Amino acid sequence: MLAGMATLHPTLSRVTDRIIERSRPGRARYLDHIARERDAGMNRTMLSCSNLAHGFAGALEDQGTIKAGGRVNIGIVTAFNDMLSAHQPYGAYPPQLKLFAREVGATAQVAGGVPAMCDGVTQGTVGMELSLFSRDSIALATAVALSHGMFESAALLGICDKIVPGLLIGALRFGHLPMLFVPGGPMPSGLPNKEKQRIRQLAAEGKASKAELLEAESASYHSPGTCTFYGTANSNQMMMELMGLHIPGAAFVNPGTGLRNAMNRAAMHRLARIALRQPDERPLGHCVDERAIVNAIVGLLATGGSTNHAIHLPAIARAAGIRIDWQDFDELSAAVPLIARVYPGGAADVNQFHAAGGMAFTTRTLLDAGLLHGDILTAGGESLADYARDPVLYDTGLDWQDIAASRDDGILRSATNPFRPDGGMRLVTGNLGRAIFKTSAVDEERWTIEAPARVFDCQDAVNDAFRAGELERDVVVVVRGQGPRANGMPELHKLTPALGVLQDRGFKVALVTDGRMSGASGKVPAAIHLCPEAMSAGPIARVRDGDMVRLCGHSGTLDVVGDVAAFAAREPAVIAPSTHGTARELFTLFRDHSDDAEAGACAMLSAAGL
Repeated sequence: MLAGMATLHPTLSRVTDRIIERSRPGRARYLDHIARERDAGMNRTMLSCSNLAHGFAGALEDQGTIKAGGRVNIGIVTAFNDMLSAHQPYGAYPPQLKLFAREVGATAQVAGGVPAMCDGVTQGTVGMELSLFSRDSIALATAVALSHGMFESAALLGICDKIVPGLLIGALRFGHLPMLFVPGGPMPSGLPNKEKQRIRQLAAEGKASKAELLEAESASYHSPGTCTFYGTANSNQMMMELMGLHIPGAAFVNPGTGLRNAMNRAAMHRLARIALRQPDERPLGHCVDERAIVNAIVGLLATGGSTNHAIHLPAIARAAGIRIDWQDFDELSAAVPLIARVYPGGAADVNQFHAAGGMAFTTRTLLDAGLLHGDILTAGGESLADYARDPVLYDTGLDWQDIAASRDDGILRSATNPFRPDGGMRLVTGNLGRAIFKTSAVDEERWTIEAPARVFDCQDAVNDAFRAGELERDVVVVVRGQGPRANGMPELHKLTPALGVLQDRGFKVALVTDGRMSGASGKVPAAIHLCPEAMSAGPIARVRDGDMVRLCGHSGTLDVVGDVAAFAAREPAVIAPSTHGTARELFTLFRDHSDDAEAGACAMLSAAGL
């Protein structure tokens, strides 16, 4: 234990030890793999003259430096496109990053690009059925980019939902290389998220026009930068901080500012310093260990982050030879207090969270409470303690300052004075399987719902029934056939306004689904990511209209109640998979070979035996 570090919380220690023991064989194989890759894998020393000449032919003024050898060459893997507001700033990054590398005698090259779809654009359309498996495509594209062996470290340019997990999964197969994520930051605050939610519900009731709805949406999503609600994209940034894979404090600095530019500069200087075969070499695969994964889970729970990471973190961990499950999340959730209220878990957006102390104070208070592993190997700082300081830009350059207290305890609190004593992400189990319930987003009086089921096979059918007045009662809406093997597990955001309206009308309402709701999981109680999924003949495929379903966040249970034997004896409904249109046919391999959500829903890792 490092001097000055708080004693680890016993639950954190126990869960980490269990993960280490469970992961021992796979982690040993992984560390052997990256050791072999470091010593005998693709690198510039083994390239022929022809190979090497091809590698620097397009490097312009850096040709001579790369040709001479002996200097660090930093690979840039970019998810730039200007359809994603979060990724639009990346268009200007490569020339700037190359200049920053030259300042310390290094060079940089764009190693490759990866796809980056915007869930905000595809939400509620069939295009969303490509979303989860875009993570696999991104991982594969990252591997292709790094396969050239031209680099001693790498800058990973990605922010949004599947993009950071995909980049990290692919990069971990080159875990002998040091790497940093270089984010772009959130857009400035626009229309408050609560107002946006209000207008969406009015539109769902037919009380707001399409023009009014579009005006509200475009006032919310209005400029380059990450969307400002605390969904999967911003949860990604939080996790990269607590895993030590950013320059400290880089997560929520706005694009186009002097401070953002200074952070990018610091990242390239750092990548030159920690690069392969440099004195302070910090390989990615050593940074991402069991303790770093636990830190990411803790941060997710403490800040009320995206439930998508109950899928992504198991996949990321597997890529590094580590095994985690939802029981780990559940036990940590019971010990980790909720210290942040950020939309949809509160009224504030991420800019307000950052102004209140953001990741610096979050890291500080969790370290002080013994709820983070402070002794992880960090890529962006000397230790995790560096991430407990706030970045500031002075005339003399970039520096970091201590932050002793939250600047707004209505948004961010200390671990000793939390909003809730638990992290609010529960595992619920029973005769319907295993699912995630984000209790932190739901008022506690609604944590237990028992009501008759109404079964649907798609979210559009739910909204049709809502408009027809068929759901004006206490109801558990069951939406099945939405798992990774059925249709790629799209997010079901189109359900949120209608179910929210029903709840506001005084009905007891819950959602049970083998699909996803993600970081925008809202105020309606929901058991999501249900495993086994209906496509695999999971129990959800046996639910019929009128079955009494009970969801309880207090006891952690999810059951069909009544004649349990008769329920178990039913034949499961036949689920018709989505197979064609909008290129879904090209993703058949991913769907057919995906494992379940708790294992990470990753066909690629399953096929590789990881």
